[in-house]
Amino acid sequence: MEDFRKTYLRLCKESGLEPQESILNQLHNVRAAGDSARLDLSTQTLSVDTCAVLGRVLYNDVLFTEVVLSDCMLTEEGVKLLLHGLCSNTTVKVLDLKGNNMRAVGSEALGKLLRQNKSIRRLTLEWNALGMWGEAFSIFCEGLGSNEALKQLDLRNNQINHQGAGELAMALKRNTTLQELDLRWNNIGLLGGRSLLECLQQNRTLLQLEMAGNNVPSDTLKAVEQSIDHNCDRKSTLKESRSKTQVLSKEIQSLREEKGKQFLNMMETIDKQREDLGRSSRMSAVRVGQLQEALNERKSAVNSLKAKLQMTEAALALSEQKSHDLGELLSRVKLEKSELKERQSREMNKEQEEAVIREGKLIRELHISTEKTLHLKSKVDELERRCKAQQDHIFDLKQEFTNSTAELKLRLAQAEERLEAEKKRSKQTLDDAENLRQKEVDHLNRHREESERSLQDRVQKLEGIRIQLEEELSRVKALSVTERAQSEEELIKVRNQVRLEEQQRVSHLEEKLRLLTQSRDESQIHCTQQKQTVSELQAKNNHLALEMEGLKRRIEELQQELGGKEQEKVAEVNKVRVELQEQIGHLQAERATQGGLKEKIAALERELKVQTSNHREALLDKESEISSLLEKLRLKDGEIMRMREDEAQRASFLQKAILTYVQGSPLGSCSPKK
Repeated sequence: MEDFRKTYLRLCKESGLEPQESILNQLHNVRAAGDSARLDLSTQTLSVDTCAVLGRVLYNDVLFTEVVLSDCMLTEEGVKLLLHGLCSNTTVKVLDLKGNNMRAVGSEALGKLLRQNKSIRRLTLEWNALGMWGEAFSIFCEGLGSNEALKQLDLRNNQINHQGAGELAMALKRNTTLQELDLRWNNIGLLGGRSLLECLQQNRTLLQLEMAGNNVPSDTLKAVEQSIDHNCDRKSTLKESRSKTQVLSKEIQSLREEKGKQFLNMMETIDKQREDLGRSSRMSAVRVGQLQEALNERKSAVNSLKAKLQMTEAALALSEQKSHDLGELLSRVKLEKSELKERQSREMNKEQEEAVIREGKLIRELHISTEKTLHLKSKVDELERRCKAQQDHIFDLKQEFTNSTAELKLRLAQAEERLEAEKKRSKQTLDDAENLRQKEVDHLNRHREESERSLQDRVQKLEGIRIQLEEELSRVKALSVTERAQSEEELIKVRNQVRLEEQQRVSHLEEKLRLLTQSRDESQIHCTQQKQTVSELQAKNNHLALEMEGLKRRIEELQQELGGKEQEKVAEVNKVRVELQEQIGHLQAERATQGGLKEKIAALERELKVQTSNHREALLDKESEISSLLEKLRLKDGEIMRMREDEAQRASFLQKAILTYVQGSPLGSCSPKK
């Protein structure tokens, strides 16, 4: 406030102007009152120079949001200078210029202000003479048409005639922000009232229009009130629809976020399961390596035993050869030296005894070695039986796995056929089929390993969550359908009220129009029902596009029937117009109301199309996500099958190696005989 006062004093000093005491007193009062956002200079007499200084001060002012200059007896030049300063102001929201007798120059300055200023929301111009000069008022109306900020305009007692009302109507056709317009106590007349009524057919934002004291017929005033009421209803319906769409979009966004989180959790669990499977495969490889090492150790032990056996056989052969040589030597000695027979016999006996002892020892060693070989052979047989049992078990597992995979593929094919057959049914049957397929998959997956069971359990939980999400989405759809039905019922109630009011005016004409509107309402209700069914079927399956096209053709036929009925209505109205010429004004007002109702119906249909398209896109996204999850499950099944095949190949290779080793060993010839 002090900055504003200093700026005002500085500019007065620069202009060589004595500051006006009334303005300084008013600024002091505002500062003392603490209301620093309102500049009230009403009933103060302001000179042209003072207006110029105030315009320069308000040019860059950021303090006041409301400026009151009512009953200040401003001159044309003073108004021009003040409004020129306000053209670039961005903080003033309310401007009051009541009772200043503004004329041509003031109208032009106001038009420039409305074109350039983007902050003024309420403008009060009561008790002026803006409508006396047509060209200047047309400039004011052009500025009003191009303005995009003003919401309230007061033009009471401005001597506006029917031509000025026409200019205002043209401006209102282009203006999209003005909500309240006060034209009371002017001279608009019948032509001006009709011009304003026609502009309301295009203007959808004006919510309040006061026209009392303008010599406008009552039927025109009632028609204007009805148009304003239609605008209010349209605004309220738009607010409700926007709020509902925002709520639905927020819910869908939250569902998408939750689904994304669940999908990420599922991917994390799948990665963990993949790591567990890799760890188990590595453990199995380590175990196979350990078994291979044990087998190599057993093989080395068997080789050592074989070497020992060969050594004992060689020793036995040497002992036999020695005994044979000793016998020959004994015979020669008997023949050559009979004298030494006794001695030789004793030596021979000794040697025989020693040979017997050695032979006993060798026999005992041979017996021990044979027992060891038998024990090792029994162990080898036991290992062979175990290998065969493991091979049989692996073969049974492989066969069972192939049977389970074939049965799974067959059941999956059957489930897909059932899914294709049951897609034409309602969503409840789809959920039942999904649960049945999930149960079958769970039943087949019971024969898998513990890691696969845990993976399937988590996938089943995720499927349950997905079903819950789909149920929540169906509940949201049901809520949206009920809300639509409620809005349709409210619309039907409003139409019935309008029909009752029309019945009070004209009974005969209302009877015919009532029949036509009833038929039109029935056709529209049928059309909305068909659209709802089409939207639900499109959400279930894209293969029902043919039925949707049939319904569209049906809708087009209904629209053609409506067009024929409209033509019949026009013909009947023309006949009645000849008979009832006195009620032309009432019929025009009713026709305007019908146009408003048609536009409201068209807007509701557009909103319905937008919402159905949004729901369709959301359902398509859900189906694509489900298909991607199924594809990932198939890929996981393929990986598990490949891992099992690799394990089966490794087991078969190990079995073949054991068999080849057993068959290649010298003991292998004995094992099959046993």
